[in-house]
Amino acid sequence: MKDDLTNLDQTSLDQTRDSSQLDKAKQSPAEHTQCMMSRRKFLMTSGVAVGGASLVSLTLYPGTAQAQQVQAKVTSYPRQLVGKLSQLKVNQPLYFNYPDEGPNSRAMLVRMGVEGGGGIGQNKDVVAFSMMCTHQGGPLDNQYKVRDEHRVVGQCPFHLSTFDLRRHGIIVSGQAYESLPQVLLEQEGDLLYAVGIMGLLFGRSDNLIAVAGA
Repeated sequence: MKDDLTNLDQTSLDQTRDSSQLDKAKQSPAEHTQCMMSRRKFLMTSGVAVGGASLVSLTLYPGTAQAQQVQAKVTSYPRQLVGKLSQLKVNQPLYFNYPDEGPNSRAMLVRMGVEGGGGIGQNKDVVAFSMMCTHQGGPLDNQYKVRDEHRVVGQCPFHLSTFDLRRHGIIVSGQAYESLPQVLLEQEGDLLYAVGIMGLLFGRSDNLIAVAGA
């Protein structure tokens, strides 16, 4: 964790978290997406081998009074086939493991039927997320729910945390204080690939770990 994450002042983060979440809650999925950096710019650099890394500058809380420039480690992830667009039925999740078969790698792929931040496909409605709650690692399988125009995962069976899948998995209720890690997707014809993760998987100090037998 110390080697991989930028050392930010925790007090400053605590002071800005509440105001930042309130701002996000008021945004539409399209507006929220405008504040997010490019999937490729964030997680991938040309010529970096799997497991390699480089440093880039990024802005935390862009467009707010708390905006600040920090250095972040950029890592290259495996490109893994996770499904076919033609086989996805609206609001019927498919489960897989990414970026490996190790602990806490459970993830969900779903076609929400409404546009979501980071979504792919013609309607930008296909997204994927970790299925481990960021609070204490509660399992979130079978917790996907449709509430009018909202698409959420939760409540976590441990402490009732709920995450908004249309807004990059931000926490909307419960005791978690980190967004649900989003699995980044790419489409190639009818094929859907997982290509990275935005956020840190619960229980890991690095999303990419050595897995026995891999």
